[in-house]
Amino acid sequence: MTTTLIVLAVLVFIAFIAVLWGVGIYNRLVTLKNRYLNAFSQIEVQLKRRYDLIPNLVETVKGYMAHERGTLEAVISARNQAVGGLERASANPGDPAAMKALSSAEQGLSGALGRLFAVSEAYPDLKANQNMAQLSEEITSTENKVAFARQAYNDSATEYNTYKQTFPPVLFAGILGHGQNAELLDFDHAQISEAPKVSFS
Repeated sequence: MTTTLIVLAVLVFIAFIAVLWGVGIYNRLVTLKNRYLNAFSQIEVQLKRRYDLIPNLVETVKGYMAHERGTLEAVISARNQAVGGLERASANPGDPAAMKALSSAEQGLSGALGRLFAVSEAYPDLKANQNMAQLSEEITSTENKVAFARQAYNDSATEYNTYKQTFPPVLFAGILGHGQNAELLDFDHAQISEAPKVSFS
């Protein structure tokens, strides 16, 4: 009888350790997922700020660049696409299709803004406009904040993906609702890592 009790106690102890081990894996997965979701929300804050600045920028340059209507319309169109891309990505951060759509929209917006700033160089009165200088500075600052937030998101998503793919979490991640990897957010480095530089001297 005592041998049976000892075996039973050992089995209960092993089961208890296994449950604790499983709970530890689950909690780590949840922690890492929440970390990359929070990191994405920081990107969202900065991108929304950037999108809010663009209509003011367009209004400022509109009076000076009457002959550049196509450039202004391209900026507004790119902004609207980027807003839509952010909304889709915000609904499901880490989703590969949503993140790729956001990356593509951001590349289009960065390109349109770059063309706008390049064209604005031909308008001396616009270059001297204080509102334009302030908006350019705010957009540049926001671009830098987006780059930092994107790096933090990618670091968090990579940590989550790496943990899920290691042994033993790889055995349980799918069962525990963590089957899909978090997609990294990769903007065009040439366009986003260096914000447009505008000289107003």
